[in-house]
Amino acid sequence: MDYSVKNNTAGILNAAFHQPKTRIFKVVQGSVWALIAGSIGLMIAEFVIGPEHHLYARLLHLDRAVLWIFVVEYILRVASYHPPGLELFDRSRHRSLLYGLATRFTYCLTPLMLIDLATVLALAPQLRGLRALRLLRLLRLPRVFHYANPFRGIMLSFRENRLMFAFGFALMAGATLFGGLSLFLIEGPHAKGTTTVQGFGDSLWWALVTLTTVGYGDITPTSLVGRAVGGVLMVAGMFTIALFAGIVSQTLLRAVLSIREEQFRMSTYVNHLVVCGYDPGARMLLDAILAEVGPNGSTVVIFAEGERPPDVPLEFTWVSGDSTKESELEKARISHAAGVVVVGSRKVVPQQADAHTILTVFTLRSFLERTGSATRRRDPLHIAAEILDAENVAHALTAGADEVIETTRLGFSMLAHSLIAPGAASAMNRLAAARAHSLFLGPVPVDLELPTSFEAVARHLKSHYGALAIGLRRPTDTEDLLNPADDLQVPPGSQVVYLSAEAIPNERD
Repeated sequence: MDYSVKNNTAGILNAAFHQPKTRIFKVVQGSVWALIAGSIGLMIAEFVIGPEHHLYARLLHLDRAVLWIFVVEYILRVASYHPPGLELFDRSRHRSLLYGLATRFTYCLTPLMLIDLATVLALAPQLRGLRALRLLRLLRLPRVFHYANPFRGIMLSFRENRLMFAFGFALMAGATLFGGLSLFLIEGPHAKGTTTVQGFGDSLWWALVTLTTVGYGDITPTSLVGRAVGGVLMVAGMFTIALFAGIVSQTLLRAVLSIREEQFRMSTYVNHLVVCGYDPGARMLLDAILAEVGPNGSTVVIFAEGERPPDVPLEFTWVSGDSTKESELEKARISHAAGVVVVGSRKVVPQQADAHTILTVFTLRSFLERTGSATRRRDPLHIAAEILDAENVAHALTAGADEVIETTRLGFSMLAHSLIAPGAASAMNRLAAARAHSLFLGPVPVDLELPTSFEAVARHLKSHYGALAIGLRRPTDTEDLLNPADDLQVPPGSQVVYLSAEAIPNERD
């Protein structure tokens, strides 16, 4: 065959199995997925109908045909693999051939390729149980985990820490070989007296079982020296298990635990509350939220970077992520949340903290508009932002915040006011506390006809709900009217500011 034809064939095969952006790759993968689905269906059908059914033999033949197709697919995938090093260095034809064989062998040892190899080994009658491993080929499905694929993390951990794993397995293999060979020489078939070791394979099996502390008891040493070897293997087994525990905790555990980033996104939580950002300086905010929503209230999610701090109460759900990136907001199901509170950081200067808060608010609004959630929602997402510098209040409102709380100025104002009005700060603290008479803003109750006077609204709230009306927000007003005149008219669509132990139920839509 002409070299250009060979080269073109190799390029087509490489694109079909190793270049996801090509059309032929999508066609081939679609065909493979159809075969996987069919093979899984065949396996289920075999279990359902049983060997006594007249179709059972045909299903077996069809299953073997599908497995042979997988064998061909596996061989073509390995053969079409193009090692990157071939393009980087100039090598002789002989060295290129050796390098290609070595890298393809290493490629076959990757976890996903080992799974595929185990699948096709089910062609052997003794290994038909391996057919169940074809379910693991679902790991090649299109991305289900958007942010932290644990399977990909495990594969990456194996690849990045292969020296540690190789050391651990080499140590275990060496100890198994030492124990098995020692027992074979001591109590093998040639030894005098009774023995349970019928061959070298039995001694290796005993060594592996002893080293892993399983201890089936089917093979046991009877001589004093053999038991001494067993004791050494038992002690070595404890160190081996401790070694693998350390390797797993340093490598695989982090990859497995990353599934928590997907847990909330894939849940069915709706109408929850989200706190964007966490700072130890704002720890009292969490206590205040718990007091407001109660132990059986809405689910509260803290969406912040890093691992969960130990001081965060267990009542809160922690989701790790960056609230200034639209690509990560769905981790906390922002589009399904009832409200968001953006907390400023105390670790940086106020201007920098406010800049992060404003960017977070803008990102939230942009995400809702881009995903279409803003138009699908019955009620818009309420965003409350904490601002530390009063100069940035207007910027936060422009970015899309519904409410801006100037915590620093509010605290300083209360301190200053206490100098000229002693005791007023204590009263304000009670108003801000949960489960006390707090400030609320809500529509005028439906059982009161509008328009009417503010005096009538105040009298109705007091007599029917025990609430004290102190202000009004009319549709045409730019600011809330506090302590308005009794004869001030309250038009439809107005909201009333009142003091009450809890929000007034049955409010006007």
